[in-house]
Amino acid sequence: MVDFTNIDLDQLFGFSDDSNPLLMLVWILPIIIFIFYGQRIQLQVTSGEIKKAIKKLDGYRTEARTELIDYVKKNMSPSEDPTKKIDRFLDYFTIMPVDMDPNGVVDKVRHTLRAREDYSRNHVKSLSPDSNELELSKVITLLEIATSLHMIYKIVNHMYLTAKKQNNYPLILPLQMILPFIMEEAEAITKAIPAFQLGQPVGDGIGPMIVGKMMLDTKKELVAFQTVLGEKEYNGRKLFLLKAEGPGSNVGRPGDAVESIVAKNKPDIIIMVDAALKMEGEDSAITAQGFGAAIGGIGTERFQIEDIATKNNIPIFAIVIKQSIKEAITLMTKDIANQAENVTSQINEMIQDNTKPGQKVLLIGVGNTIGVPQ
Repeated sequence: MVDFTNIDLDQLFGFSDDSNPLLMLVWILPIIIFIFYGQRIQLQVTSGEIKKAIKKLDGYRTEARTELIDYVKKNMSPSEDPTKKIDRFLDYFTIMPVDMDPNGVVDKVRHTLRAREDYSRNHVKSLSPDSNELELSKVITLLEIATSLHMIYKIVNHMYLTAKKQNNYPLILPLQMILPFIMEEAEAITKAIPAFQLGQPVGDGIGPMIVGKMMLDTKKELVAFQTVLGEKEYNGRKLFLLKAEGPGSNVGRPGDAVESIVAKNKPDIIIMVDAALKMEGEDSAITAQGFGAAIGGIGTERFQIEDIATKNNIPIFAIVIKQSIKEAITLMTKDIANQAENVTSQINEMIQDNTKPGQKVLLIGVGNTIGVPQ
């Protein structure tokens, strides 16, 4: 057994009488430097990594702005240079309503967002009043992409410069932790530009694609802003098929559409088909079934649908196709597209299991319907 009482600590660490003073400095000097300057050193190392990310974000926003301006000049033939108008719009902001009293806040948020949407549409249309709805929807989406990247860059740069100005390492830690997620999203948004320019379906459009295919042989009518409805029979059930109006870059207003449909023809069940973000470790393009309103966004549309279903005692079923954020907003992959037939079979099975002949079903394809007709 080792007797620790007889160990000479000076000899153990090399601090004997005849030791070299330079060797002592090699041990002690880094400790002193780290005690007094450790936080500043950490700040400099972390700052270098964040500066590289900010440079990438600056490149992303510049690319999005350039692509938007070039697309407008090439496809909308504006009467004057659109650069100044586009640059002015990139800095527009939206102030959410006061929510100290939550009563009625959803209606206020909906009003604010729709006012912004209407302004954006009119702003883009003023660049070229003769542009068709398809080109108009593409430019609006490209404008939203450029605006999002511009805002992400400004926020990250602000947080970085504030921490640097204060020489405050703890202040920069939250940014360091969330930066990988920010960069992943910014890169995905940037890579979405070509798909929207060319009018190609994106991963988020799988819901409208499935319902749109079922609507091909039906008579379509506009039941809400940029939202179309078709009707057909399936095994003695009446199906109401709802999706955003394609092939433009639209998500429609399914909340208003559901309200209109329920008022005229109350369905017995509602089925919603949408894309959903997968968890890390999950495979892409797998499907899952559940309950509740499967619809993203800020929540106003979901609130409206849930409110209507609750008041009318209508159960809501959901089928989702899982995918990453990149897959959701870039060109639809073959694996996701191939799930259309499988999901259609699941819809038919869900209708059979939860309704009887003579009952009505409202089927909603949720998502951006770019490149997806009906």
